Order: sequence, then C-alpha cells, then structure tokens
Amino acid sequence: MAQQGVVLDQDQFCCSICLDLLKDPVTLPCGHSYGRSCIEGYWDQDEQKGVYSCPQCRQNFTRRPALKTNNMLAEVVEKLKETGGAQAFPSELTSPAGPGEVTCDVCTGPRKQRALKSCLVCMVSYCQTHLQPHYQVPGLKKHKLVEATSGLQEMICSSHDKMLEVFCQTDQQCICMLCTMEEHKGHDIVSSKAEREEKQDKLVLSQQEVQQRVQQREKKLEELQQAVDSLKRSGQAAEKDSERIFSDMIRSIERRRSEVKDLIRAQQGAAVSQAEGLLEKLEQEMAELRRRDAELEKLSHIEDNIHFLQNYQSLSGTSVSSDVPSISVPPLQYFKHVTEVVSELREKLEELIQRACSNISTTTPTPAPDPAPDGINRVTTKRSILVVFLALVIYLVLQHNPEPKTRADLLQYSCQLTLDPNTAHARLFLSEENRKVTRLKQKQPYPDHPERFTRHSQVLCREALSGRCYWEVEWRGDNVNMAVSYKDISRTDSHSGFGKNNKSWRLRFSRGGYMFRHNSVETAVSGPRSSRVGVYLDHKAGTLSFYSVVSDTVTLLHRVQTNFTQPLYPGLWPSIDHSAEIIKMW
Repeated sequence: MAQQGVVLDQDQFCCSICLDLLKDPVTLPCGHSYGRSCIEGYWDQDEQKGVYSCPQCRQNFTRRPALKTNNMLAEVVEKLKETGGAQAFPSELTSPAGPGEVTCDVCTGPRKQRALKSCLVCMVSYCQTHLQPHYQVPGLKKHKLVEATSGLQEMICSSHDKMLEVFCQTDQQCICMLCTMEEHKGHDIVSSKAEREEKQDKLVLSQQEVQQRVQQREKKLEELQQAVDSLKRSGQAAEKDSERIFSDMIRSIERRRSEVKDLIRAQQGAAVSQAEGLLEKLEQEMAELRRRDAELEKLSHIEDNIHFLQNYQSLSGTSVSSDVPSISVPPLQYFKHVTEVVSELREKLEELIQRACSNISTTTPTPAPDPAPDGINRVTTKRSILVVFLALVIYLVLQHNPEPKTRADLLQYSCQLTLDPNTAHARLFLSEENRKVTRLKQKQPYPDHPERFTRHSQVLCREALSGRCYWEVEWRGDNVNMAVSYKDISRTDSHSGFGKNNKSWRLRFSRGGYMFRHNSVETAVSGPRSSRVGVYLDHKAGTLSFYSVVSDTVTLLHRVQTNFTQPLYPGLWPSIDHSAEIIKMW
C-alpha cells in the first residue's frame, strides 16, 4: 500500500500530456498544470481554430492564455528528482498503442498511449491517465463511456453536429433528435435500442442460414471428394486391366500399349480436372461463407447500438448465393469401356494376324536362293500386320466414340470460352467476364492492336480448339452470327467478315430463320427457332455441327464435313443493339 501511495503522489506532479514529470510547469486559468512545451505544442495544433482549451476539463479560452511558471510546483518537482522520485509510470498506465489499437486523443508527441474508453459526450478517446477526470469531476462523471472505438466521428450527425440517438425506419438510417423535427419529420422513428433488438433477431437468423449453407456445402464437398477418389480408383483399375491384357501380345504391339495408357489418363485427367474445378469453387464459396459468418459474429458483439446499426446496413446488403451446385458422381465403372475395347482388340487382332499371315504367305513371291529376301519377307509381313493393327485400332476407337446424339452426350465435350478483347471491333462492348458481346452505336476506347477487327463488328475467342468441343450461345435481338475461324483471318478488308472467305464458317440466326455461309457461298438452313444455339466441333474428324437448343433437347440444323488444317477459334458477330452470350457450362 505504501508503494501505491508513492505512485499516486508522483502522478500528481506528472504532465497529463507527455506523462512525464512536469518540466517548467505552468498553470492554466482553470487550475490544471502542464509542462510549458507540452501545452504550447497542444495549442499549436489548434492555432487555426482560434479556440484554446484545457486537455483535461475541456474549458475553452477565447484568447491564448499567457503562461507563467508555477514556481512552487517547479520546486516540488525538483525535490522529487533529487530524491529519486522521477521514475517511469507503471506499465499498465503508460502502455503505448499497438498496431490497430485506438490511441488517446489527448496525448501528444510520438508516445501516444492506448485508449481505454471513448466518451460519447466529449467525442474523445482517453488513455487511463487522461480518463481520470471522468471518474473524479462530478460533471464529467455523468458522461457516457464506452470501450475505445475509432468510429466516434461516424456517430455524429453531419447536418447538425449532434449525437446520433434514434433510428428512422422510413429512411433506414441513424439520425439525431434535430433531424426528427426537420428532414425526417413525420417519419417512423424508433429508439436505437428497439431497432437494435429487431436487427439482432434478423442477424441471428442470417447467421443460422449461413451456417446451414456451410453444412450443405461441406456435405457436397465430401461427395465431390468421393467422386474424385472414385475417378482416380477407376482410372487406376482400368490402367491395371489394360496392362494385364496387353501382356499377352507384348512382343508384337509393345509400342501401341502406351497409346491406350495415354487415352485412359487423358479421360481420367479431364474428368478429375472438371471435378477438381468444382471442388475449388466449393472451397471458395465455403471460405466466403465462413468469412461472412465471422463478420456477423463480430457484429453481434458490438455494444454500441449506433455503431451496430451502421455496420449492419453494409453487411445485410451483401448476399451469398443460396444455390448449392448439383454434382453428379461418375460410376465406379467409368473406365470400363476402355477395358472392353482392349479385350475386343486382342480377339480381333489374333484373328486378323492369323488371317493376314495366311494371306501374305500365299501372295508373297517365292524367294531367291539368296537368304537376304527371306529376312525382307519377314519384315514385310510384320509391317503388314502392323498396318492391319493400326487400322483396327482406329476402327474400334471410332466405334466407341460415335457422333453425339443428345444434349447430354454433347455436354460431355463442354469447353469454357472467353472473348478476346484484343480482337473486338470498336463498336462491341464485352461483359459477363468477357463471355457476352453487345454491339453499340458508339465506339469503345479500345487500344490499337494488330489482331483487332476494323471492318466488321465481330470478335474471336481466346481459346484455340483442335479436338472435340461443344459450346452454346444465347442471343438477343433480330440478327446474330456465330462462327469458327482460323487465327490468320484478315482483320481489315471487306472479305474479313465471317463466312466471306475460306478461313471461316458462319451460321446466321435471326427471327426469320437460319443461313449458313462459307467462302461467300450461302446455304439456307431449316429447323426449329430458338434463342440458344449449340456448336459441336470434332476437329480431327473434320466435323462442324450447329444445333437448335430448347431445354434439354437439341435438333441438328446444319453439319459441315471438311478437312480443318489449323486450330479453330469461335467467333461472334451481332447486329446493332443486339447481343450474344457464350453460356457458362459449369
């Protein structure tokens, strides 16, 4: 207790601004004392306001008081220094503010202390030292103190410079009492406490909904993880079975075994890649939901009603999709057809090899006495068998990968496409993450680029297609063109339009019907009208098919059979004020 008394006595002779023993102490007209340099520095900050106040009692002086040294107080301070009383304050009284902590508004200089409380009357935050008058001065004891907050200015009415005390339900905002008699007169006004209670109930319901969505996505995440594991196990099993089958004919078709392995891994990789893409999307949604749950939890613990209501407005306006993506788990026998193909290949190969050897032996000329032709004949026989084998492989692959017939079949080859802004004509506006194009009358501020179309209002996608791909386009308006094109199509002349050259193929669809065009030759196309058209490309087979899409039903409109010599880039060409959007397939 004696040690505590020394600290309290010493505290009486410390400057409440710098928290050190008074240096050249001066006393203000209100009776409070400060170090000369501290109070002058404090007033220098408010020099432009023309009003000078005491940092402790907040009494204002119209003129800057003349400062005179308090000789008696200076002698006492000198005595404390001589007796070793000038010790540092206890750490709990002089704790500097850390990163993100609220600082004391009264402290000056680089040693600002951590604020413990904020006064809703003074609108100032205080450290423990500067807070003492609010516990000692009778008038200050009536002030309302809350946990230190940096948002005090947000609790003042910008129109009347008064405390925000009530809530306007008509305009959904916190207001002061003067507002109720002016711009908010006649509105539905309630106390901030009553509105807080109502919003608190809604907050609880929102938090429960978010938590429920998290649980739903956790369940879907588990199902998707099981699907990924199933795909991997199925692929591994298919690879193992193919290894066992190929071991029977390893001596004659050793090099062909790797091709089947690559096929399995490609299919497995595509399926796993799609599943992992959905997995990543689910994890991102869960992270966003958990972040929102944390924000709602933090908001529910805010003590001050005004601060709570102001923060509630911004958080309640942010919506999170309640849709849980549907996930179809592939069957365990997803790769079973690969094993069946390899088994059928072995049977066909054995039969063909026996037949080919018999045919070759009867058609090969009788060899000369020189032993060399015998070796040549054996090589010729092996090459002939190899040709037959390759033909069989191609036949079986084509048989097990027929042309898709239904939309479900087509969706297996779905690809994600995005429009390339560097190719877009100046009157085209791209949106929806560069999947939608709208033709406008005014030009867009695109920079110059050698790949930009300048003659016709069209745009190409970024992605080059060289395998099997399917995509769908939703169109709005009376006239939109869908096309595929080689990369080196002209960008500037009159023949650069899709379908006006031998480097592009275009289907024009409008409310009047369809028209196909290639190399300036037009072909009328009949079929059901719809606002969505699907395109299926089999680059290696040289097939380009256009479909009318209505719900889950597809109807073939036109099919092109040719020989593509380069990768193809999808493109769009809308008429003015019309738009087309590449549908996001997953």
